[in-house]
Amino acid sequence: MNYPSDWPEPVVRVQSLSETGDTVIPDRYIKPPLERPSPSFNTGSSDNLNIPLIDLHLSDHPTIQKATMDEISVACREWGFFQVVNHGISPELVDGVREIWREFFHQPMEMKQDYANAPTTYEGYGSRLGIQKGAILDWSDYFFLHYLPSNLKDHNKWPSQPPFLRDMVEEYSKEIVRLGKILLKVFSINLGLEEDYLQKAFGDDDIGACLRVNFYPKCPQPDLTLGLSSHSDPGGMTFLLPDENVTGLQVRKGGEWITVKPARHAMVVNIGDQIQILTNAIYKSVEHRVIVNPDKERVSLAYFFNPKCDVLIAPASELVTSKTPALYQSMTYDEYRRFIRTKGIQGKSQVESLKFPK
Repeated sequence: MNYPSDWPEPVVRVQSLSETGDTVIPDRYIKPPLERPSPSFNTGSSDNLNIPLIDLHLSDHPTIQKATMDEISVACREWGFFQVVNHGISPELVDGVREIWREFFHQPMEMKQDYANAPTTYEGYGSRLGIQKGAILDWSDYFFLHYLPSNLKDHNKWPSQPPFLRDMVEEYSKEIVRLGKILLKVFSINLGLEEDYLQKAFGDDDIGACLRVNFYPKCPQPDLTLGLSSHSDPGGMTFLLPDENVTGLQVRKGGEWITVKPARHAMVVNIGDQIQILTNAIYKSVEHRVIVNPDKERVSLAYFFNPKCDVLIAPASELVTSKTPALYQSMTYDEYRRFIRTKGIQGKSQVESLKFPK
């Protein structure tokens, strides 16, 4: 599919809207009533709930122990989300990479505009997903870049300022890929598959890895909009480095929205649609969204760990039986992600559309 070379309407930077000091947000950011967060979105019966917190002990041991693997198994089956500590990524790198991206978003607009993106690849500085004219937009800006496969990585498309950003992103990316391979092995063993099954299903070492850095400016009417609309991630697995000072990520659980409370230096991990398909829905991707704050900006880094774009993704034959038949049709990841690149994010409608008719 050929994507258009430009957006359907002039792009407005949400950060610029926020900095005007207006007390009313433009209409095209106002969500339909049923999609808006509750005015009391930080309180309620679910306020004490949180996604599972798992200590990987990778700072002490090179491999993950059996008890920890069991915790991961429960989290993948029951939540689709968990946060990990002692993941082996240094606290200095975790804090440093988040703050250097915050610096990027506070540079003069003309410097950021040098990296303005287009729908063809999404690489660069952006403010919308999808190419539908007149779509209701989210209250956020972002920067998107490729790390793997190596033929897509281009340091010249990464910001040259602040100094050392490129070096820090390179170091952080290597750590995420290392952690991703470890977790794919754990998932495979927990599912009763060969330990390298999911890694091979992703394309062995020829996987995809890309980073979306999210900037959520202050919003004068946070009860009317979202920083990121409800969706499940289309790829394999996501590693989110959250803003530790401002909550925003919410996960749907049992009909309620649970606000994630990040642990210090933790990484939030969530299952994507491709792993849901490969595991025949034993592990499920889960809808999540981002709320915005009237008083504080928020920065987060979402690292997407994905199958190779042209590998056919289908339920593992070892997980398909007469009692648990294959739920999904096969499709390459490249075919799959066209949906979000054209229509934007729309809950779990894409993965549900792949189900075989009953």
